[in-house]
Amino acid sequence: MEEESGFDDSEIVSKSQRKREMTALQDMGVELVKLPRARLEKFDLPENLLSALVEAQRLNSHGAIRRQMQYIGKLMRDVEIEPIAEQLAALRGESAAAKAEFHALEHWRTRLIADDQALSAWLSAHPESDAQQIRQLIRNARKEAAEGKPPKSSRALFRLLRDSTGG
Repeated sequence: MEEESGFDDSEIVSKSQRKREMTALQDMGVELVKLPRARLEKFDLPENLLSALVEAQRLNSHGAIRRQMQYIGKLMRDVEIEPIAEQLAALRGESAAAKAEFHALEHWRTRLIADDQALSAWLSAHPESDAQQIRQLIRNARKEAAEGKPPKSSRALFRLLRDSTGG
């Protein structure tokens, strides 16, 4: 029902709801501040918001950072938030996928060094891999581990596995 003031009841937002929305914008701002500058520049941000984010990265004082985050939240009220939120979500997803791939490769490396049968499983899953080079790195990694030397060949094996998976 329309009142004389011209406001619809559905447009009225409580003060608590507005505060929650502003806090959410500040939280998104905190997430943006944690990103490196090169990554920030890939976002389509207004110049004043970008400079405020860079300034927040530079600050050390807790109070100054808090004030700067409130300012960033204020600037974000005037910006289209959906594209920024989508890019941050995609960034989080990429990080999770990269971690999972990294752990899977670490697991393969451990299996290859510990078990001779693992090499045939790796080669059946990745036929483009250089079997001779992998065997040599496995031998060297076992030898280094037995002698207590730094895991140079183990790292090289990991890099080779990562390169053969396209990572």
